[in-house]
Amino acid sequence: MRPQALMLFAAGKGTRMGALTANRPKPLVEVGGRPLIGHALSLAEPLRPLRLVANVHCRADLLRPWLARHDIAVSDETDRLLETGGGLRKAVPLLGPGPVFTLNTDAVWDGPNPLAALAAAWDPARMDALLLLLPRGNAIGHAGRGDFLVDPAGRLTRGPGAVYSGAQIIDPAVLAPIPDEAFSMNRAWDLSAARGRLFGLVHHGRWCDVGRPESLPLAEALVRAAHVS
Repeated sequence: MRPQALMLFAAGKGTRMGALTANRPKPLVEVGGRPLIGHALSLAEPLRPLRLVANVHCRADLLRPWLARHDIAVSDETDRLLETGGGLRKAVPLLGPGPVFTLNTDAVWDGPNPLAALAAAWDPARMDALLLLLPRGNAIGHAGRGDFLVDPAGRLTRGPGAVYSGAQIIDPAVLAPIPDEAFSMNRAWDLSAARGRLFGLVHHGRWCDVGRPESLPLAEALVRAAHVS
């Protein structure tokens, strides 16, 4: 059974975006006339109904009205930013039981729907988490060497190879052994990998990481190309 809830990570400070986030939160920076979080939300449309939750921190007062208009519940991190792992754990009462989709809100995509691809490949009997990965050539605006190596069965180990896209399915139960309130999702992934239950799916669409101002023209071009195709 596919997950019934989606966590949108929307609490980042956006400091690398410079003047673009001086007066608005990063998820409301526009690409192709739509805020970044709107691009993320559009990926969920084919999978509805879904419980939708977003965390907020920086300039939450500006983001809350947008979330309310789209029936997205708010997990409040205004007092303290909890990072991805801590943020997901805090949101669990809103997300409900069982595995969930999580999605970063600072990217745009083309090609097959990434959440639908994850849903089709998800196997809870074998997996704690299923990460959507990209070949490095499909990760636009991303300068890293890659994050994971994928074995023939789809299991992941750390190493330069495929790029993590910011989309996954994960069972929040894997977070339980981590004692800290604020922590990265990487810690949960490492626990799952040690048990042989961290998997990846290589996606052959394209993805643009909108983490810096110079990525905006690249993202705009990707959105235009996707619209034409």
